[in-house]
Amino acid sequence: MLSVRCQHCGRESGVISQALGVCLDCIRGDFAAVLPSIEETHKKARSLFNLPPHPPKSEVGPQCCICVNECRLPPNSRSFCGLRYNEGNKLKGATADKANVSWYYDPLPTNCVADWVCPGGTGAGYPDFAYRAGPEYGYKNLAVFYQACSFDCLFCQNWHYRSQALKEATVTASMLTDAVDGQTSCICYFGGDPTPQLPHSIRVARLALQKKRGRILRICWETNGSMHPALLRQAAEISLNSGGCIKFDLKAWNEEVHIALCGVSNKRTLGNFQLLAEYTKKRPSPPFLVASTLLVPGYIDKQEVSQIAQFISSLNPDIPYSLLAFAPQFMMRDLPTTSRRHAEECLAVAKARGLKKVRLGNIHLLGGDTVA
Repeated sequence: MLSVRCQHCGRESGVISQALGVCLDCIRGDFAAVLPSIEETHKKARSLFNLPPHPPKSEVGPQCCICVNECRLPPNSRSFCGLRYNEGNKLKGATADKANVSWYYDPLPTNCVADWVCPGGTGAGYPDFAYRAGPEYGYKNLAVFYQACSFDCLFCQNWHYRSQALKEATVTASMLTDAVDGQTSCICYFGGDPTPQLPHSIRVARLALQKKRGRILRICWETNGSMHPALLRQAAEISLNSGGCIKFDLKAWNEEVHIALCGVSNKRTLGNFQLLAEYTKKRPSPPFLVASTLLVPGYIDKQEVSQIAQFISSLNPDIPYSLLAFAPQFMMRDLPTTSRRHAEECLAVAKARGLKKVRLGNIHLLGGDTVA
């Protein structure tokens, strides 16, 4: 296994990313000193796809408030996600009616983050929200992939979308709605991330529910949770009433670790998760809110998981939480897969914090116990 030396403290380890160049201890303990190196790594990651190195914060120009970045665009510039641009001092690009998006059908049950608790995978909520008392064999999910993101995760598992992020938004809400047929029992918006194009996904959801009035059609979002709270409330009502769920990827607890790995603060995400926790009281079954964390070796350790689990448990210990094994991708492709020991330690600590529904996902990726 390749051992990498931390550029700041000099420690060597097989779970230090060569691209990031700094270890977890230095991120947590001396963030100001390692921040320039972290920023340079993110700049490089984004330059590969001609994306802005950081959210533009011009003193003049139109502003987008859809996500936490709240980009204000100077002339002839693009938003952090790449979807919107300043043309004639007006915000152009993706809108509530036109999006940069692709989609496909996924037979149920599928490998969704929530498949172990959702109606499509288990029949939870039958007969109000599921066609069967068990897995919905014979039905399908419309998987909608939004080709942009409000974060810059160095370990992105779907990083190929970045090559599409600057393309013109051409898919109208009605075009996507037409993909909902008689065997579609749920729609899942993911990506990338649906956040930068959340108004489009909301419009599609409303049109689709009108189209299938009187029939089951669950609406779900899988997201980093960085959207404006007002938009999140709209999505929450749609998921709640349709029997769908909202899946938040809680990538880290420590804000500095989150910035190092994802390029953006997690304060909005945590605040939005707390907002959604209030909705769980309105519909205990099937679960409305589901959380997940990718166990990135060397960076998302049991301390991060413990604090995330404590946070979730303090809101509602019945919120399902998935710990996902990591596969080397994108800028962190030099890291190993999550070790079984690492995963089992994180699973134990999550349960110890009072969560009642915790599981390991992607267990086929788990490696040996030589790396914690």
